[in-house]
Amino acid sequence: MKRLVLLAAFSLAACTSAGAVSDSSPAVAFELPADAPFRDEILRFAELDRESLPPACPVLFVGSSSIRLWSTLKQDMAPLPVLNRGFGGSTIDHSNMYFDRIVASYRPRAIVFYAGENDLDGGQSPDAVASEFGRFMELKRAKLGKTPVFYISAKPSKQRFGQYARQSELNAAIHKLASSSTDLTFIDVVTPMLRDGQPQNLYVEDGLHMNAAGYSIWRGLVRDALAKRNVERMRCR
Repeated sequence: MKRLVLLAAFSLAACTSAGAVSDSSPAVAFELPADAPFRDEILRFAELDRESLPPACPVLFVGSSSIRLWSTLKQDMAPLPVLNRGFGGSTIDHSNMYFDRIVASYRPRAIVFYAGENDLDGGQSPDAVASEFGRFMELKRAKLGKTPVFYISAKPSKQRFGQYARQSELNAAIHKLASSSTDLTFIDVVTPMLRDGQPQNLYVEDGLHMNAAGYSIWRGLVRDALAKRNVERMRCR
């Protein structure tokens, strides 16, 4: 199997306080099999980090395409330093697979996570998806300690509204997990995205991905959640 090694110079050492950066810039070797899921996107992240150093001590947004397509993220979260590492139509398992590369290496002050919807669409049970997210939290605690995670609930899209009951089971499982975890906050986007029990007009033509109005709802909810945890004042791990 052919392999590609990409060397990327990162400035990703822990900062001692918000905005403070270590002088070290370790070179990280990325080696991925030719058939690795989302290989091109993961390698592209390394190229981007080499071309322009990512912000120190960022709020890291990671997960599937609803994160990847959040084009106004920097403006929406200002003045917080943010980094978008959403990729493809990824699942929670994919975020776990690349955890060291796209999460731990950035030493974020907080993580905003959106994935699970594609997992359900691929046939996994809500319990299995919740278990996979539990694995994400285990990786986070092992690598980043008490760094807070903000889980955005599975959204009620027009295209996948037939999966609403299963999405609700997943959301309930993550909400329960958050209620007993000091490092996990559950962000409910379902309630404000429904009207009379049906998805509002918050989607582009595919009925799955959000338009500006959808992201506007997310913006307010995520900003409020980050503010309640005083993320702006948090130190990097």
